[in-house]
Amino acid sequence: MTDIKPLRDFIRDMTRLADEAATEQRWLTEGAALLRRLVAKDDWLPEDCAVPGPRYRQYLLHCDPLERFCVVSFVWGPGQKTPVHNHTVWGLVGMLRGEEVSTEMRPGAPMTPGQVDRLREGEVVAVSANTYDIHVVENALADRASISIHVYGGNIGAIARSVFDPDTGATKRFVSGYDNASVPNLWDRSREMAAA
Repeated sequence: MTDIKPLRDFIRDMTRLADEAATEQRWLTEGAALLRRLVAKDDWLPEDCAVPGPRYRQYLLHCDPLERFCVVSFVWGPGQKTPVHNHTVWGLVGMLRGEEVSTEMRPGAPMTPGQVDRLREGEVVAVSANTYDIHVVENALADRASISIHVYGGNIGAIARSVFDPDTGATKRFVSGYDNASVPNLWDRSREMAAA
């Protein structure tokens, strides 16, 4: 059985930031350091939140009860990628397994590529509506799945956002939702307590 304690500890630390009414800058610096620590080891993600599908999947791992942040596992099969999309909130992406490529897309008709980030295991990057919000993301590996852990400044699966036609720049409203019907049980500490 997976030891989910690292995820529980991460969520507690992120909740402390939320309780302190952290600014976006604090989320993107202190939160990034916390996420970097979480993705440094790959022994905590429940297997049912790591299953690839016919398209990329996003599994909700935790949503703060006040929707101040959420934690999501993105699973990319070989060759899978997102449409061009935005977030409207700050976000952090930490690479747990494999690699992914994020390409910023600049408005226009057609849209033009900007900054390109190749994220490798253990690395973390930020997105923000204030700086780098529109992009396309894809699995960088042709032969296996890649998994990244995303943290957003809201309940990303319930936020109305946009996808963009890269040729015309035209937008279409979308709400991403999640691929899982239940979330990991962070709070069953019975084994830990029995061993104490």
